[in-house]
Amino acid sequence: MPNNHSVYIGRFAPSPTGPLHLGSLYTALASYLDARAHGGLWRLRIDDLDTPRNVKGADDAILRCLERFDLHWDGEVYYQSRQLDHYDEVLSQLRQQHWLYACHCSRKTLGTATVYPGVCREAGYPFDDSSAWRLKTQDIFIEFDDALQGLVRQNLARDQGDFIVRRRDQIIAYQFAVVVDDEQQGVNHVVRGADLLDSTPKQIYQQGLLAYPQPHYLHLPLIVDEHGNKLSKQTLAAPVDDAHPGATVYTLLVMLKQNPPSFLQNAPIPEQLAWAVAHWQPQNLGRIRAIESPRSGLPG
Repeated sequence: MPNNHSVYIGRFAPSPTGPLHLGSLYTALASYLDARAHGGLWRLRIDDLDTPRNVKGADDAILRCLERFDLHWDGEVYYQSRQLDHYDEVLSQLRQQHWLYACHCSRKTLGTATVYPGVCREAGYPFDDSSAWRLKTQDIFIEFDDALQGLVRQNLARDQGDFIVRRRDQIIAYQFAVVVDDEQQGVNHVVRGADLLDSTPKQIYQQGLLAYPQPHYLHLPLIVDEHGNKLSKQTLAAPVDDAHPGATVYTLLVMLKQNPPSFLQNAPIPEQLAWAVAHWQPQNLGRIRAIESPRSGLPG
């Protein structure tokens, strides 16, 4: 069941693989507004476990960017890289309960398989540094009611198969780390992009195994370019132009379908945010998975 703690605790969790782009700032703004509209806390987490992809100084650039847009977080910044001992402790718990097994499969071995076929499930390989660690799934349905996208229902065993929680390079997998992180930070409301909608059943499944409370979820439509590609560093999305932050915030409020009044277009950011918090209506976005990035109307 969802976590019903009385105090709303949300979060924004960027990866330090480069500067924030419009899509990531859009998500940050939406999660911030949802938290503040509920009188809640907004935590900041730096998802820096995937060390080969991290860019030196990117975490500081992200913090400066958020501050430039008056998106001020509560408490200290949480870094995944400082939680390694805790991840190991929880993984040890799952091992002792026989939920994990060592896997020697490579992408080449699996070929085009989209559902892991369980090749190594009964192989009995040792838990060493030459193996990935997979979590056993069960032939049951996981379902949740997303605040924007509606009912989501998935059978993990049939639709995805056993999944990796610790990679062969010893890096903790996102699907596992995010569950532990949200528990550690007390997060009970998750606002993020719809590209992660299919990941949520995996996370709810692990929350159940670990007796963690389940957060409420709201998955936002993605911002895509004119070719239908999600704005991301991989698609070379441009960094946020922070030279005209007020104009950018106004544009994002339009993209979030909040219908900001025209007088806010040249207003200071605190005034824009105060209006947006007071009038926050995420349901205006509807049950859609993507919206196109504006080709004009952005500063710069």
